[in-house]
Amino acid sequence: MDKKIRVLIVDDSAVVRQSLTSILESDPQIEVMGTAADPLIAVKKIMKEVPDVITLDIEMPRMDGLTFLRKIMSQHPIPVVVISSLTSEGTEVAMKALEYGASEIIGKPAMNAAQFFNESKIMLCDAVKAASQAKLSRLKINNPPVAQLVQPKYSADIILERSSLKNRIVDTEKIIVLGASTGGTEAIRLFLKSLPPRMPGIAIVQHMPEGFTRSFANSLNNICELEVKEAEDGDRLYQGRVLIAPGNHHMLLKRVGKEYSVEVKTGPLVNRHRPSVDVLFRSAARYAGQNATGVLLTGMGADGAKGLLELKEVGADTIAQNQETSVVFGMPKEAIKLGAAKEILGIGDIGPSLIKKFF
Repeated sequence: MDKKIRVLIVDDSAVVRQSLTSILESDPQIEVMGTAADPLIAVKKIMKEVPDVITLDIEMPRMDGLTFLRKIMSQHPIPVVVISSLTSEGTEVAMKALEYGASEIIGKPAMNAAQFFNESKIMLCDAVKAASQAKLSRLKINNPPVAQLVQPKYSADIILERSSLKNRIVDTEKIIVLGASTGGTEAIRLFLKSLPPRMPGIAIVQHMPEGFTRSFANSLNNICELEVKEAEDGDRLYQGRVLIAPGNHHMLLKRVGKEYSVEVKTGPLVNRHRPSVDVLFRSAARYAGQNATGVLLTGMGADGAKGLLELKEVGADTIAQNQETSVVFGMPKEAIKLGAAKEILGIGDIGPSLIKKFF
């Protein structure tokens, strides 16, 4: 039997600690080794037994979560999943948490409806599993990756049926579609910073909860030569513009004549995610065809792998991030196994490769 992922829950709310314990221990691959009401208590527990993953609230007494996170990552790196309330102020702090080395960030689970609870349960357990596999600068992972026991409920078919058209789309404006999950925030940051302002329009799905994607987009907009914004339904996608799928919503590429736009919609989880990379990639295969370039970056699971293959099959260029530079070599690995990637590149080489392609 595979060794369970041992989790330490750090949160000042007893109700939240109890709820998170119940959710995590419902997964047979996860074991809650303990809880702590604040970081100082957590430090004492870590000195006795080092967990595989820490779930961490941000606002806590005696020491705030960001300070604790910085100490952990600088002294003894441990994968950390930040669990935060979805407030506008909190999202800015949450972006700092990613900069300080948090592996994942998710919203606190909703308890007021069965569907929301079940979806939160899926996302929380998957976040912990992904974090347990993340490469950290001072942490060696010797155990083999933990296999997924629960298969995805839905494919991209639930949102957009695969097109049966065999003819290629005529040449029109070029477009780039990109997907990422664990480790993707930093990978996307590096990728976009390397690009000039006259790049083709870029549509991005980063697995991230509602409330955080706007701050993520704004932070990218401040450091890139491209215009970066959180997508809204009907937004046009054009040269020099990057649209980030909003958390908890799927994003699809649309085209009228030579103009691209995006559709933002709700719907079931696809490959256990909303937004889903497969949904974006399938829509790009349908409406952009060989005029698209698909890029699949670091992340756990298989979201985007089949979509990248669909892009390749309609003549699009396709790129997967290599194992050496991926925080979690899951999504790119699955795409490579399917033969979906025409190129396998390190994160530092993807931008320059595209610049050569388009200029």
